[in-house]
Amino acid sequence: MALGRLQGAIVDNLAERSHLNTGQLEALKGTDSDLNGSEFDELLLGEYRVSLHQLNVAKAKAYGVAPFNVKGLDVNRGTWEILDQEFCNEYGVVPVSCVGKYIVVAFSNPFELTISSKIAEISGKQVVTLLSPERDIKEVLNQDANSAKESQFDDVVEAVGIEFGPVEDLDDDSLDDEESAPIIQLANRIVEDAYGLGASDIHIEPQEKELVVRYRIDGVCQEKLRLPSKVAGSLIARLKIMANLDIAERRLPQDGRIIFKQFTRKNIDIDLRVATAPLNYGEGIVMRILDKQKSTMPLPALGFAEENLLKYREIIKQPYGMILHCGPTGSGKSMTLYSALNEINSPGIVIRTAEDPIEYTLNGINQMQMNRQIGLTFASSLRAFLRQDPDIILVGEIRDTETANIAVEAALTGHLLISTLHTNDAPGTIARLTDMNIEPFMISSSLLCVCAQRLMRRVCKTCRIQYEPKGREKEVLEAGINWSGTIFKHNPKGCPRCSSTGFKGRIGIHELMATNDELIEAINKGKETSEIKKIAMRGGMKTLHQDSLLKVRDGITTLPEALATVPVDMT
Repeated sequence: MALGRLQGAIVDNLAERSHLNTGQLEALKGTDSDLNGSEFDELLLGEYRVSLHQLNVAKAKAYGVAPFNVKGLDVNRGTWEILDQEFCNEYGVVPVSCVGKYIVVAFSNPFELTISSKIAEISGKQVVTLLSPERDIKEVLNQDANSAKESQFDDVVEAVGIEFGPVEDLDDDSLDDEESAPIIQLANRIVEDAYGLGASDIHIEPQEKELVVRYRIDGVCQEKLRLPSKVAGSLIARLKIMANLDIAERRLPQDGRIIFKQFTRKNIDIDLRVATAPLNYGEGIVMRILDKQKSTMPLPALGFAEENLLKYREIIKQPYGMILHCGPTGSGKSMTLYSALNEINSPGIVIRTAEDPIEYTLNGINQMQMNRQIGLTFASSLRAFLRQDPDIILVGEIRDTETANIAVEAALTGHLLISTLHTNDAPGTIARLTDMNIEPFMISSSLLCVCAQRLMRRVCKTCRIQYEPKGREKEVLEAGINWSGTIFKHNPKGCPRCSSTGFKGRIGIHELMATNDELIEAINKGKETSEIKKIAMRGGMKTLHQDSLLKVRDGITTLPEALATVPVDMT
């Protein structure tokens, strides 16, 4: 028989399922010429009229893996969180899901062990292989990831009598009732659409004559919808009901949480952190999307430079001390903290976290949600943790002197304490703690490192434009990282992969200040922030500006994006 062992097994499986008759089986097994994989497939699909699905099931049984209809996969931006789309295009694979320590991936050839090992290295997870037809995988990869999740407001808009374009006065009574079906559908559809487009925040903002809905995607706000101002009251009330807030109180800011799966039949398991505020034209709402289906990312995927990654991994394995992350809201601090905890988490270590809110649930870690209304604050939870024999404590944020004092004491008494602080850069953290009345010698004794970070947009690898920087651009690169060469700029027209923006996804930049003898001495002497920064740079610290330029050099982002994210270092 000229057919190989696996090809013979595939033919037998097709015959068992009655997809081939006895004559066809004998004819195939009597083939007198060697067939490669594609020729064998074409023969079955063409001459023998076997369907693509039937062939995939037969192959899966022969290969000992599970078959999968990849065309039925709900593709959106979240699909590419762990394996980016460029990697999938290059190797012809599609990530299906990520559960615990496993990542499930659709392959067209399950024997691609090299690709499987690369996926395991990138994700830090064990690869589970599914089998899908190569042409189906290509079709999924070639489709615009956002096309499956385009905004679909038309039916809801029609139901409430709203039209896009010029805003008109409406007399529809249903707009005044937050429990009316159209308003419920509109609220749900806004959340579903934002989630599908990969937005991190939803902004609902009342203007003088209309209500504006904006999504923050890759760190940039994009206007999505304009609605008549008459809709504002009922839509805001509906969202407040979902968040268990007081709909009668419109004069004071309120905070709440929406557990969205309680309000939708779709498989969208997300929470929304809701913050309302009284604005000049009515109440506005900002909702932060917390994707519970999205697992933490491995540390190498966060954008750490190789040198910083090695240092940071050494530091988080220390038995005691204090690690601080600083940066503005939305700079990726929480994701970095969760990724660090996930890496060092083991059955032999007790980890306690105090968070407001709990953004992601981690297996094996004890997490506590803050509730200031009943007195459960970061300070009180930290005191409680110290009586519960923890090895590692995570405090969501150091906001006040009391929390700072307890955090430093915990770090000095045999605990590894990890927290966040709002400062612009790593050296400025020392002055911030001093302002909180923490003694310099206490800071120097407890501090292991400070990591300042920002998120910066990635330039689209598909449509980016290479060029040689000149003038001021060349000077900035040479002064910052002592390098010159070709770099990339974004394509203003973009492409389908990046939704015609020229940018796709974000990456972190980091300023890692690890303590050393010279730095400890400077802290104890109360040196100014500028002097501490110089000492830290002598000790090997790359500033945020330098790290952003390294990302420009490597073709990950553009120079204008780097300069818009962090300023040039003062000389």
